[in-house]
Amino acid sequence: MRILLKIGGAQLEHVASRRELCAAIAEARSQNHQVVVVHGGGNQIRAMSQSLGLADRYHDGLRITDEATAKVVLMVLAGQVNRTLTAALQRCGLAAVGLTGADGGSFAARQLQRPGVDLGYVGTIDSVQPRLCNDLLARGYVPVFATVAPSATAPTTPQGDEPFYNLNADHAASPLCRALNCDALLFLTDVPGVLGHDGNVCKKLSEPDCEQLLADGIATGGMLPKLEAALLAAADNPKALIKIAPATGPHAVLQALQTTTGTSFVASPPTAEQETHHG
Repeated sequence: MRILLKIGGAQLEHVASRRELCAAIAEARSQNHQVVVVHGGGNQIRAMSQSLGLADRYHDGLRITDEATAKVVLMVLAGQVNRTLTAALQRCGLAAVGLTGADGGSFAARQLQRPGVDLGYVGTIDSVQPRLCNDLLARGYVPVFATVAPSATAPTTPQGDEPFYNLNADHAASPLCRALNCDALLFLTDVPGVLGHDGNVCKKLSEPDCEQLLADGIATGGMLPKLEAALLAAADNPKALIKIAPATGPHAVLQALQTTTGTSFVASPPTAEQETHHG
């Protein structure tokens, strides 16, 4: 099985949690699963920005990224967070390779548009070239992607530097899953899954189910972008297992593949009108 793991920066901040994640990835590799990692690093970016005197500005949970902040994002995600995780995987006996969208032209970005606001160098994936990643997987490596990428149209600043775009790792996971033909996309996070009305983990959710959780005020706060990303991934990758699952424990990856762990997402069934049209 080819598995894409999306790991948040919060799971990578502390040595103990990094070790557990790396052990879980090593266990999955020992079972002959191919693993690709996509990671974020919001807390680490925030800490570095504050140390440099840069203000944090957000719109709908997205970090507004001016030119100075874009340089910090590249430095922190592709440098500090990516290399620390790659080294930790190596210490677990895995052949890991740290990458960005620029490496091998793996993926390029375009500016993410939102009505009424200029997000700056916040991007969304424009194109994916899977050749390098496929080659690395075939040779037994674990590709570790920081979600920063050059522009697909290569604009330049007045200084002539080509800026890198800051991509939300949750949103980048879906097109990467599709382009890499992954069998599973696991959003590993600090919650056991999506909680329902009874306070228990929902085993399976569709778009109407999620809309009901939102309408009833059950799903709030940080769960909202997770639901959005998981539903998008389910729609874009209907043959893949899409899950929000806990990142804790040395067996987290293999446990997330089990029906008893986390919340899986399914594409919404076609409407009667769509069924008639396709029939």
